[in-house]
Formats: sequence, structure tokens, C-alpha cells
Amino acid sequence: MSDPKSSYGEPVDEPNGVDDVVGRANEGLADAEAARRDTGATETPAAETPADETEASRTADAEASADAPATAAEAPAAPEPDPWDSPEAATLDYTSTATPAPAADDSPTVVVPPVVTPSEPVVAEPTVVAAAAAPQPIFVQAPEAPRPRGNRAAAGAIGLLAAVAFAVLYLAVWLGVDAIKGDVTGANVGTTALEALATWSLWVPVVVFFIGFWLLGAIINRGRWGHWVVFGILVGVAAYGGHILGALFQAPFWNLTASEGAKLVEGELLTPLAIAAFIIGRELTIWFGAWAAARAKRVTELNIEAQREYERTLEAGPQLVRQ
Repeated sequence: MSDPKSSYGEPVDEPNGVDDVVGRANEGLADAEAARRDTGATETPAAETPADETEASRTADAEASADAPATAAEAPAAPEPDPWDSPEAATLDYTSTATPAPAADDSPTVVVPPVVTPSEPVVAEPTVVAAAAAPQPIFVQAPEAPRPRGNRAAAGAIGLLAAVAFAVLYLAVWLGVDAIKGDVTGANVGTTALEALATWSLWVPVVVFFIGFWLLGAIINRGRWGHWVVFGILVGVAAYGGHILGALFQAPFWNLTASEGAKLVEGELLTPLAIAAFIIGRELTIWFGAWAAARAKRVTELNIEAQREYERTLEAGPQLVRQ
């Protein structure tokens, strides 16, 4: 018969029935001995007890001890049930080596704070302190001083219109002088005008007049009309010189000798066209100069207003504009 085992696979010691009975008999004898000692005052002393009586008691005890094992042997103890034959053991996994989980403990959990002894070093956690943001410098660009507006470009544009007017008037005088001489009639006036448009004598005075007008405008710039009136005579002189220069180009002068060139210049000094060129150049400078002076006046006002705005900006100081 195999040894009985526990539910965890360990052998279990089976109690022996005979030893149990013997132990109980010895306990009975000890109890009887204690009872006799307690009642020793009423009993006869052991020395005076008859020998046969003592021997009889010993014989009775031996027979009781001999009968007890026989009785225990005749009635063996009931065997314990084998735990491996139970239905629960059939469902167990014998290959698992896991240790059974301990029973849940319902007792409250007590958290004991750590005790820092003087021998242990105390490490303080670093504290992060947000540094105050340093003020950032603000760069303010100083306003730029306004640049004064000029009138030179406008004087040049006005000079172009004045040059066209000079060409028309100069051609009209040319045709009128030829008509007085009888060279121009109603039949050939158109042909004569077209021929004049293709000559140096017409375009050289026109170009010289424009250059003189523009140079005067560049010098006067934003000046008043009085400057044009006074210095317009210089433009007239330039137009007069342009008439003589045009005659030399028309000759042409590179084919003339010095004496022939001098004679040609002397013949053109007091011609009607030379005097007309001076007068036309002078008058056109005055009237177109008035237009240029009016425009210069508006430019001057704009410059003054821009300067005042610049000064107000400087007085107000730098302004921080937040968007």
C-alpha cells in the first residue's frame, strides 16, 4: 500500500493505534498514582501493605496492559481518505510549480514615513526659479528729413512745349517774310513750309532755344516769375545766336572759308528772322516761365509742409506703435 500524501504532494505520517493505547494506559496509571497520593492519609502505608496485596495489584496492571494491545490490534483505526482519489485532485495541474497565492489580508495598510538619521546625507531637490526677463532694448529709427522737391524736371518739360511754340512762330515769320518778298504765294505756301522743315535754319534755333530755356529753369528752379522775366532776355539772346548758327549749318560752314563765313554771319545779324528769333525767344520765356514759376510755388508749399511735419515728428519724440 502506498504512503498517503497531502494535497501538495508531501508524505503524511499515519498515527499508530498501539502506541496511542499504551500512552493512554500510562496516563491512567499516572492519574491513579496521583489519586493515591491525595488519599494517602486514609490508606495504609506502603511498608505495612501485605506483599500478596502488592503483588496482586501489579499482576492486575500487567494483565490490563497486555489486554490493551490486543484490543487495539483487534480494532484498528479507520484509514484516512486518500486526497489523490478526490474529484478535486483530478482537476489539479501537477506540472505547475507556482506557489499558491497567500490569502488576501483585509487589515489596513499602515505607511510609515522614512526616518532620516543624522548619519545619512540629506539631498535637497533643486529649486527652479524663473528668472525675470531682462528688458529688451527697443530700437527706434529716427525719421528721415524730407528731401526738398525741385522744379528742374518740370522746367524741362515746359521747355519742350515752349520749343514747339518757338518752332511754329519762327516758321510763321519765315513764311511771312518770304511772302513779303514775293517768294511765297498761296499756291506754293505748303511746299515752302515743307522745304523749311527740312532745313538747319529752322531746327538749330529751336534746339538752341530749348537748351537756353531748360538751363534757365535749372538755375531758377523754384524761383518766382520775376526771375524768368529778368533773365528771359538771355534765352532771347540764345535764340538769336541759334538763328546765326543755323545759317552757318545751312551753308554749310565746313565748306566755307573764313572770309566767306564772316561775310555770312555779318549778313544775318540784322535780318528779320534774327530779330524775330530774339523777340520770340524772349517772350516765350516770360510766358512759359510764368507756368514754370506757378508750378515752383506749389512745390515750395509742399516742401514747407513736409518740413513742418518733420519738425512736429521730432518734437513728439519716438512713439511705440503696437499692432
